[in-house]
Amino acid sequence: MSELASPGQLRWSFVRWALVCVPLILLLGILSGRLSNSGYGNPWFDALAKPAIMPPGWAFGVAWTILYILMGFALAIILNARGARAREAAIALFAGQLVLNLAWSPLFFAAHKITLAFWLILALLVLAALTTAAFAGIRRAAALLMLPYLAWLGFAATLNYQFIALNPQAETLVPNVPKAQIDL
Repeated sequence: MSELASPGQLRWSFVRWALVCVPLILLLGILSGRLSNSGYGNPWFDALAKPAIMPPGWAFGVAWTILYILMGFALAIILNARGARAREAAIALFAGQLVLNLAWSPLFFAAHKITLAFWLILALLVLAALTTAAFAGIRRAAALLMLPYLAWLGFAATLNYQFIALNPQAETLVPNVPKAQIDL
């Protein structure tokens, strides 16, 4: 027998990787957003002037859910490509860009460092592009699954830049939040 694994075994191996990667990446993305109080409902964010190209709040949840699912499938394809040249480097690039991705929301929404968040998202865009190129050298399908993510990162970087332009005081802004304090 010259085969190491049958096509059916390879298919099930991919399914196992996908069953781990997709929910894990989606969960990490949700946690990053929730723990940093991202989006509308955050008093600091609500006080900022919004760019004209700002989508409605619900669009971010839908977009990121889809993007994290696609990223999970892309990673599962690469993890399943055992023996592929440069597989480990591609996985390392993916992990690096995911760390930057997960750091953006806390930096922007919790720390209010919108200028630093802009530079971070530019670095993320470069690293995600390198990841996509590395994925393309292993499995074309994995790279194709990363393309919507690259497009969204470009849009998000533009949006981040517009927040900086419209809100030069954003990093020092303290919104007027009612306090439940009783003076005795």
